[in-house]
Amino acid sequence: MVEISYRPRRSVLYIPAANERALAKIPALTCDAVIIDLEDAVASGEKASARDRLGAIFADRPKRRCEMVVRINRLGGESGPDDLAAALACRPDGILLPKIDTPRDILEAGDALDEADMPDEVKLWAMIETPKALINIAAIAELGRDPASRLACLVAGTNDLIKETGIQATPDRRYLMPWLMQMVLAARAGGIALLDGVYNDFHDSAGFLRECADAAAMGFDGKTLIHPTQIEAANAAFSPSPRALAEARAVVEAFGRPENAGKSVIALEGRMVERLHLAQAEKLLAKATSIGA
Repeated sequence: MVEISYRPRRSVLYIPAANERALAKIPALTCDAVIIDLEDAVASGEKASARDRLGAIFADRPKRRCEMVVRINRLGGESGPDDLAAALACRPDGILLPKIDTPRDILEAGDALDEADMPDEVKLWAMIETPKALINIAAIAELGRDPASRLACLVAGTNDLIKETGIQATPDRRYLMPWLMQMVLAARAGGIALLDGVYNDFHDSAGFLRECADAAAMGFDGKTLIHPTQIEAANAAFSPSPRALAEARAVVEAFGRPENAGKSVIALEGRMVERLHLAQAEKLLAKATSIGA
């Protein structure tokens, strides 16, 4: 079986950098990643104090190694440069860039990380939440093919897209759907991860489950969250099902038989299975191994 690396990002929880109670719970969280938020979740008058808190947050980094990412304010804004400097001093796993419009926004941030001698392991994540970003989504995602760009993940900013475009927010997200699928195509072409936007009503568990299932079916890698109660459902929705795992193991086992060595297509339980299905099966099993499924 081909060795495939996979980093799970099924559940990614936003935590305001100004919320000490929420920050204290990080070691006990079962999400795959947390985003320490200096942007939307922090009032303008609290941004400086929230930024100053980053050092203490990362000094207490939990032993259980979930990814820890910092969302800064826009680099072209008043707080952005100071946010970036404070975040880089903590050596996070990633920096989440808000309100990007073009590939240049990511390249400039990457240059800043290089100038600060950040190791290659410090990645860039990017919010897709403006009309310009959607127009430029293919070029933005293509940066993922260049390791020097550091781009590792795109995050759908669905609330901002709704606000900026004036479309109606419906439970089935019918007006967002074309843009979400455009993000999926771009992310896959660029070889990078893609996270769905938040579900605002954390008391509506049924609606949240439905939206997670839809996002998983569309091809998203995970979902950004606003409340810890959403973690378990997101982890389940973006994990391989027992049936899918059984089918994947059957495909790998079948191609591994001596009589099928070198074959491009084989018959398995009454259906034709190609090498592309083997690649899909191996990827799914690698994902299951990484999350302990």
